[in-house]
Amino acid sequence: MGDLIVKEPEGSGSDFEQIDPGNYPAVCYRYYDLGKQRLEFEGKSKDTHRVFITWEFPDERIEINGEDLPRVISKEYTLSLHENATLRQHLETWRGKKFSKEELKGFSLQNILGVNCIINVIHNTRNDKTYANVGSIAPLMKGMTKREPENPIVSFSIINDGFNNIPEGTSEKVIAKIQNSLEYKAWSGDAPNTNEYDEMNPPGPTDDEDRIPF
Repeated sequence: MGDLIVKEPEGSGSDFEQIDPGNYPAVCYRYYDLGKQRLEFEGKSKDTHRVFITWEFPDERIEINGEDLPRVISKEYTLSLHENATLRQHLETWRGKKFSKEELKGFSLQNILGVNCIINVIHNTRNDKTYANVGSIAPLMKGMTKREPENPIVSFSIINDGFNNIPEGTSEKVIAKIQNSLEYKAWSGDAPNTNEYDEMNPPGPTDDEDRIPF
């Protein structure tokens, strides 16, 4: 499994019923490096490195193909520890402390795999569809039992793993995202295309760092 390092920059829907808004115990079990995505918003484009993180909710269950499984939620972030980046804000509230100057030079996302938290789920509506999104993340409250992930731990880094080693079982939507990255376009010899917003990217909070919502 490939490591993925996030750092502070220099100089600075589903076919299933949505999870109800509220707070849920959760366990992080996977992330995917999506590479640099060319995003279009209000006539402007920007190449932004993205990461896709997923948590499972042990107490919220769903039956899939006869198997009882935990519900899951995912969020796509800009891969940055800029002071205004949502990823940094969520990691700091999850950890319950600010990043040190040394940590801001490079924080491994391997550190979040298997880690428990409380996720606040919010609902956003777009084009008459409702999406469940990660609103905020906090550490477990005192006395709460830590849980082990039921799903396999998965991590993917473009640099360390390469495009020929995307983990087995990765969804078609995530694979399509990875293959839309500028890195994949260069590797495959294809010209980069703009990445229009789709149902894997429901509307949510805005990173003040780049003013492009995700």
